[in-house]
Amino acid sequence: MKVGDELPELTIPVTRTLIVSGAIASRDYQDVHHDAVAAREKGSPDIFMNILTTNGLVGRYITDHFGPGTILRKVAIRLGAPNYPGDTMVLTGSVEEVDGDTATVRVVGANAIGKHVTGTVTVTVPGEAIPVPVPVPDGPSAGGAA
Repeated sequence: MKVGDELPELTIPVTRTLIVSGAIASRDYQDVHHDAVAAREKGSPDIFMNILTTNGLVGRYITDHFGPGTILRKVAIRLGAPNYPGDTMVLTGSVEEVDGDTATVRVVGANAIGKHVTGTVTVTVPGEAIPVPVPVPDGPSAGGAA
């Protein structure tokens, strides 16, 4: 990984089920995340995704790219345009800083009305294990023919 590396896009269909299940999974029972009538009464055209679901999707985006051994050190995100059912969010990212096995990645998640999420994620990507040489014994006891 090096500064300037671009992560491939991740396209996420924003379904009603995703919004509601993300709210339930994160124990966010605010009615604007599951009740369309209540959301409209509060001025929103429909239910919308909560920040904890967005945070999880950003984490998934990073670990899908860097691998399951990736350690999320810091996730600093800000919400913008809401994610409503029927829309699509496209996550993009680029490596801004690298220090050894740690990198800072700028992430943007956009939908049809604008940027839903912007921010940075600091990750540690452990390197591949360095093979340790195994000593090979000499002589007849090494399993070879004598």
